[in-house]
Amino acid sequence: MKVILTHDVKHLGRVGDVVKVKDGYARNMLLPRNLAYLATPENLKRIEKQQKLRADQYAEEKAKAEQLAEQLAKASATVNVEVNDLEKLYGSISETDVVKALEQEGFTIDKKDVIFEQPIEELGIFEVGVKLHSEVTAKIRLWVTKK
Repeated sequence: MKVILTHDVKHLGRVGDVVKVKDGYARNMLLPRNLAYLATPENLKRIEKQQKLRADQYAEEKAKAEQLAEQLAKASATVNVEVNDLEKLYGSISETDVVKALEQEGFTIDKKDVIFEQPIEELGIFEVGVKLHSEVTAKIRLWVTKK
C-alpha cells in the first residue's frame, strides 16, 4: 500500500514522502495515528502544493536569518564580570550571559542557539556563534571585561 507521510516517521521517511508499506502497518499504525494518508491522485496533488508552500516558507525563513546574521556580524556585546586578584574569572561565561548582553544591544536570541567553541574563562575578546537557522550561523564579537 502506498501512503503519504504527514509526520516524520523514524526508519520510514519524512513529511511529504510517498512510501510503500505493508497493508497491516498502514491500517494499524500509520492511518489511525494520523501519521500518513492514502496516496490517491487527489492527495498527491495536495501534498505537492503543501511541499511548495513549505519550500517557500523555508526560503523566507533562511533569508530572514541571513539578514539577522549580517546585523549580528556588525554588532558586539560586552559582558562585565568579577575577577580575582590574578584577573581570572570566577567560573566561566554562560549562554545566559551572552543572551543578556545581546538583549542590551537590541537582539532577541534563545540561549539554546548560542554556540561556544571553547569555554570562556578569561578576560578578552572572543568570537561566539549564534545558530539562527539550520543553515545559517552568525558570529558575534564578545568583549569580556572586569567590573
